[in-house]
Parts: sequence; structure tokens; C-alpha cells
Amino acid sequence: MADPSSYRPKPGQIPDSPGVYKFRDDHRRVIYVGKAKSLRPRLSSYFQDLANLHPRTRTMVTTAASVEWTVVSTEVEALQLEYSWIKEYDPRFNVKYRDDKSYPYLAVTLNEEFPRVQVMRGAKKKGVRYFGPYGHAWAIRETVDLMLRVFPVRTCSAGVFKNAERTGRPCLLGYIGKCSAPCVGRVTPDEHRELAEEFCDFMAGRTGAYIRRLERRMTDAAEEMEYERAGRLRDDIGALRRAMEKSAVVLADATDADLIAVAEDELEAAVQIFHVRGGRVRGQRGWVTDKVEEVDTAGLVEDALQQLYGEESGDSVPKEVLVPALPEDQVATDALTQWLSERRGSQVSLRVPQRGDKKDLMATVGRNAQQSLVLHKTKRASDLTTRSRALEEIAQALGLDSVPLRIECFDISHLQGDDVVASMVVFEDGLARKSEYRRFQIKGFEGQDDVRSMHEVIGRRFRRYLAEKERTGEWTEENEGSATPGENGVNGENGENGENGQNADDAADDTTGQIPAAPGENGHAGPFGPSSLKEDDGRPKRFAYPPQLVVVDGGRPQVAAAKRAMDELGIDDVAVCGLAKRLEEVWLPDDDDPVVLPRSSEGLYLLQRVRDEAHRFAITYQRAKRAKRIRTSPLDDVPGLGETRKQALIKHFGSVKKLRQATIEQICEVPGLGRKTAESVAVALAGTAPAAPAVNTATGEIMEDDGGSTHD
Repeated sequence: MADPSSYRPKPGQIPDSPGVYKFRDDHRRVIYVGKAKSLRPRLSSYFQDLANLHPRTRTMVTTAASVEWTVVSTEVEALQLEYSWIKEYDPRFNVKYRDDKSYPYLAVTLNEEFPRVQVMRGAKKKGVRYFGPYGHAWAIRETVDLMLRVFPVRTCSAGVFKNAERTGRPCLLGYIGKCSAPCVGRVTPDEHRELAEEFCDFMAGRTGAYIRRLERRMTDAAEEMEYERAGRLRDDIGALRRAMEKSAVVLADATDADLIAVAEDELEAAVQIFHVRGGRVRGQRGWVTDKVEEVDTAGLVEDALQQLYGEESGDSVPKEVLVPALPEDQVATDALTQWLSERRGSQVSLRVPQRGDKKDLMATVGRNAQQSLVLHKTKRASDLTTRSRALEEIAQALGLDSVPLRIECFDISHLQGDDVVASMVVFEDGLARKSEYRRFQIKGFEGQDDVRSMHEVIGRRFRRYLAEKERTGEWTEENEGSATPGENGVNGENGENGENGQNADDAADDTTGQIPAAPGENGHAGPFGPSSLKEDDGRPKRFAYPPQLVVVDGGRPQVAAAKRAMDELGIDDVAVCGLAKRLEEVWLPDDDDPVVLPRSSEGLYLLQRVRDEAHRFAITYQRAKRAKRIRTSPLDDVPGLGETRKQALIKHFGSVKKLRQATIEQICEVPGLGRKTAESVAVALAGTAPAAPAVNTATGEIMEDDGGSTHD
């Protein structure tokens, strides 16, 4: 590990002008390339106290052994040089987007004497017109098959073409009218090239004018009573319309745009691109990348633009590029726009859509990006070798005697101190076991205190574990008196529930309905066999399976609270750690410094996934509780008052507030309400204090009670 101060440039040596810089390691390999509108402050930021640097940046500067830079005159030149160096050196610490597959394109080889329509993959070639990319090659072939009826362009290989020239006989497509057969001289090279250019124009989105021209020719043929020619033209129009239907209309006609969306977490990012030509989605592609450097969404977008258009020119760069975020610095945005315009040869609009169809389509692209990231994580998590390596890395980093085959993670969720809840998620062998998820209501106190909440939840979880040990005869003398079975209540609303609100007693494995034996030391079966983990009626017991590792969402205070709760119960054979979200640091009890796992560590990825799942489960429960509380009404407690008459009351008076001010005689005026029910309503409302007025935090407006809801 190098000391950055050993290669730090001397004061005043770094110029205060735009430029591009390279960090090199001991072997003179370029490990990072960056650009800046002012080199001096940017490079100086890398040589501050290591404790203040992001972990990824800290790793980069301690791996590097030297830094060098090149001064340029404008930010556009810096952007171009940065892209060239990234392509040349492939630095390990730069974000690199790589396709997870080679996307097929519909290509027209305009660089040949007789242009050919075909499916192409890989690097683009000069003189070839590309359309796409498409998700599947068969989608291209279906489109081409429909269009060859109208544009009979050559599709055969060079060998087939030369053989037809030699024999004087065209291939089958030439006989059935789906090729103009330039190989045997049925059309001249100029006529065939004109066909190919019309094919390209149609694929580029200029469809309306061509179809209208065919319709006029069909009408003229019918008027001249050339019905066979009119019928052929009608079929041609139908074929073109079917080809157009294969790509949905999403934007106004003649709109050419690329929409780029990003989904990201702390370690990875997924990018999705929709290519819209002539208002239709003509292609889609996507990447997933590791976030090797510290970069925000705007930075990811900039890297994606370089990857997409760095080697493109002309119409391959659309008139409009829509992105989810732009650099805060307007100068950087202008430089990107100018760079794209130079690639295209005309003005390019680079912006974030704010309203209308383009914003809606951007949301669709964003959902695709999120799904792509989830799918990538699922594939990565399902790999057995990867999971085994992750568990081994966790055991090594935390100093465990064996790999943690069962990991439980706890998270606290609340809304400004209200509806405080907690979640417990379970991962076994690196995979989520949703049947054993549990959720808790914080009952020991009121208000917001994440540390105290964590202490309560961990205590309740392990008290239940000790109670199960006592019932199965596993109770030891040193455990005696440590816990009170059933403490804090487990039934009804105060109990701990599994995923989707199922009762914990009903939790079972998703596929077998059984819970496997708990692993003991070194991963072998421990004392808890399947029979000891079930009730007499065959249902699994609550909390009977102890974890090897407890993970809490938080830093040193939360870890200390969890450890203290376990010590109070005499639990000394379960490891505990915390994962702090800000810097992804792993905290251990009694350690002053965190454990920093490598960014590429599968162990860190697994811990992060466990923590994120606990957060998702907790916040889902908290939102459900809040929604239920908001939907409650003082009228719910009125005996004999059903939903229909409640709605009639609210409709008549407008709100519970106005109903509370009404007299019994006024309440009796509501159709269907007798005096006795009206008296019950008045008594119920008089016994409940008016809810505090709801305030719109955006405008400061005090909102009227609209239906008896209790607002936050």
C-alpha cells in the first residue's frame, strides 16, 4: 500500500486549467483516468487525509504510485481525451460498461456494390448502416421477411451471390419475388442501391410518406382497372404496416431520441437505453457495471454517453438524448452537449424530461433498469460457488470459527418517531429464507431511539430462543434465570409475524414445509434436529433456530446495544456485527476501528444484500401500520353503525370535524339514522379528542379532515 504523500505534486506545480489526469501504479500501469475543468482543486482533493476519502477513492490513491496530467484548452477536448485514454488503457478503477451479451443489429452494407441486408453483431464497420440493437435476432429476421416484399434487397452471402452470377440462376428468393436478383442482372447496381436506400429510409422512421405514396399508386392502379397490380400494392402496404406494428408508437411521429435510465446501489449500477426512431422504439440495450469509483448518477450518465457515442457519428447520434440527471455544473453539461453535437454533425439536445410522454417513457426505461439490476443480483446470489466464497470471506473478515450458514439481520424503521417497528430477515446458505422473516412492534417505550429499539428487539428474539431451549430440555444451569419465556407477548397484534403477515407458528420452508437441522460447529448438524424444531402438531417453532451471525443495520451504537442484549441473556456463541450504510463499514463489538471489506468482495455484497432486505421488510411493515392508522376513524367504535351509514354521515356533513359539531337533531336528519344511533354517534365523537390538523409540508396549508382519518 503506497502513501499518497510520497507522490503528491509540489504546491503550485498543478496548473489551474482544464485537463485530463492519469494515476499509475508501481508497474506504470494506468489505474485511473479522470478529467477536470480545473486540475488544481481536483487533484488536490485526492491528497487529503485518507480518513476523509471515500473507501473506493482511498483504495485507488493507495494503489497508485504516481500521477500525471495533460492540459487542454476546453472541457470538450478534456472529454474527448478522457474517452480516448479510457479506451486505450482500460483502467481498473474507472466505471466500465460492458454489454452482458452481444446485441444483434439490422445492418445494410452500403459500402458494397450491391448492398446486403443482414444480422450483424460485434464492432460496427465503416460504411454500414445499422438499425437497433434488437433483443433477439429472430425479431430482425421477421421484420426483414415482411419488408423484402416491398424492398427486395439482396440478403444472400458473398458465396451464394457469386455462385448465382456464375450459373446465371438466382436463388429461391429471386424466384418468389423477395429479391430483385441483381446477381443475374434483373436490376442495375444503381437501381438496387436505390432500393437499399429506400429500405434504410423506411427503417429510419420515414414511413408515413412512403406508405401514402404506395396508397396513391394502389388507387391509380384500381382506377385504371389494373386490379392485379392494385392487389399486390395492397399486400405490400399490409406487410409494411405489420412490420411497423412490431415496434410500438411511444412518442410523436418523427421523434428521434435515445432515452437513458440508471438504477444503482452502493456497489453496482444498471443502465438501460431505449432507441426511439420515428416515434417508435427501434431497439433496446443495457449494461450492468461495478461502481469501482465514487460516482453519482450524473457521473454514471456521462460515462454511459461516452460508451454509447464515443465511436459513433452522423445519424447514429440522435437529435435528442434524454437522461435522468445532468451535471450540476452547467459548463460540464454544455461540454457534453457540444461533444454530442460534434459527433452528430448537427445540434443535439441533452436534457432531463420534465413532463408528458417523454417523462412517462423515461419512467418505463427506469423500471427496466431496476429490473435489470435486480435480475443481475439474483443471478449473482444464486451461484453456489459465489455464495460459498462470500460466506468464507465474511468468516475470515470477522474472525469466525466457521462460516455463518445462518445469518439474521435486524433493522429499525419509523416515521419521525411514530409507528416504530423492527424487522428480522434470515439468510441460510447465502439465500433469503422468507418463511422465517419476523417483524416486531417496539413496545418498551415511545418515541425515537434506534439504539434502545435495537436492544429491545435483540433481547426479545433471544429470549424466545432460550424459552424454546428450556422446553426441549436444552436449558443449562448458566442460562437459568436469564429470560422469562413469553415475555413481551407473542399473540395477536403484539406478536412477531412472518413475511406477508403470516403468523410465526405457520412459518415453514417454501418448498418442503420443514426446517432443516441447525448447523453446529464447522457446519455440521447441531443439537437441534427437525423434531426439536417443531411443535407437537408438526408446525415449526418460533425462533428455535439460532443464527451463527447477527447483523444490525447501523454502526457502533447499534452493535453495542445488540451485544449488550445478548450478554444480558448469556448468549456468547453468536457473533454480531453492524453494517453502516454511509461507507459500507463493518463494525464489531469492542473494536474502535471498522472492518473495511474490499469493494469487490462477495462477502460485502452478501452483507449488503442482507441489510437491504431487512430495510425493505421493515419499511414495508412500517408503511402498512401507518396506512392502517390513517384509515381509522372515530366512527369505527360506534355500535351498530355500518360502512354504508358511516359514508352517509360523512357525505351529509362533509367531514368528521363538522359532524362532531352537529347536534343530535341534525344527525337524525341523515337518511337511515334513528335517534338512538344518532345519540351513540354523538357520544362516541364527544369522547374522542379532535385530531391535530394535517399540514401540507410543501405549501404550509392546513388541510381539512376529509373523512375521519387520523393524520400524522
